[in-house]
Formats: sequence, C-alpha cells, structure tokens
Amino acid sequence: MSVQVDMWQSQLADPAQRRETFSKAVHQYSEPLYWKIRRIVLTHEDANDVLQNTFIKAWNNLDKFKSNSKFTTWLFRIAINESLDFVRKQKVRASISQDGDTAVVDTLLADEYFDGDKTQALLQESIAQLPEVQRAVFTLRYYDEMKYSEMSEMLRTSEGALKASYHLAVKKITEYLRDKD
Repeated sequence: MSVQVDMWQSQLADPAQRRETFSKAVHQYSEPLYWKIRRIVLTHEDANDVLQNTFIKAWNNLDKFKSNSKFTTWLFRIAINESLDFVRKQKVRASISQDGDTAVVDTLLADEYFDGDKTQALLQESIAQLPEVQRAVFTLRYYDEMKYSEMSEMLRTSEGALKASYHLAVKKITEYLRDKD
C-alpha cells in the first residue's frame, strides 16, 4: 500500500501529471467514499452531492496536501468533514422550517436506491438521531470496521475519545430501537 501512497503523492505533486492522477483517484475512490458519505447523510442524492463537493474541495486544496499523511486518509477526512457539515446545515434548515418532520424510515423506504427493509431503515433513523461526531464514529466502526487508530488519524482525535463516542452511540441506538418496539 505504501507504494501506491507514494505514487499518489509524487504524481499529484507534479503539475504535468496532476489532472490525470486526480482523475484516477476519483475513479478509484468514488465508490468507497460514496458509501462512507451515504451512511452519514442517508440519501442517495445527498450522498452524491457531498461526494462531488468532496472531490471539488480536494482538487481546490491539492496544494495544501501535506505528505505527512496518506493521500487516502486526507481524502476520506475531507469526505467525513463534508458529510458532517452537510448534516449540521440540514439540522439548521429543519429547525428553521419546522415542516421537515418526514420520518427517516419513510424517506429511506421511498428512496429507490435504498435496498434495505424496515429494520434497516429504523437502524438508519436511530443513527440519524446521534450527534454528528458519534454518527461518524459509529458508521466508520460498525459498517467499515475501521480501527480506532485509523479513525484517530482521520478525525484527528484520541482513540480513547473515539471509543467513548462509539460506546455512547451504541447505547443511544439500543435505547432508541428499544423505544420503537
């Protein structure tokens, strides 16, 4: 993997290769980034918008990329931050408009790209109730089975804080689902 990381870093640093290399990165990482984003923002359309914003932000900030972290870690960090920003803005809009009380379950079940059942939609609804950071930590750990050390680098926080966030998220999800029965 370090050979590929070196390839990304050296080729992205070279202005002659930058556009083509970035295009390869978009092709290679679109799907895994999409699913990380989708688990945080929930809907297909929103995930596509956030994914596009992620790549735009990465392209516009390539000069700021420091090779002290992996290119993929940097890219995934941008995606997580963009997802969390989207969720925050969505909550502000919902609190201002007050007419957005459509349940997450109904929204997901109506989404033609959602391939789960009502139980999976309820799980997603319970995850949507979590604070942004707990939501990110839970999705990275539960769905992606990401190690705390990787999350720590990506989210720039301690492993202990991440473990506490995950534990609290699991507790809140369990209580939420128990209340729905």
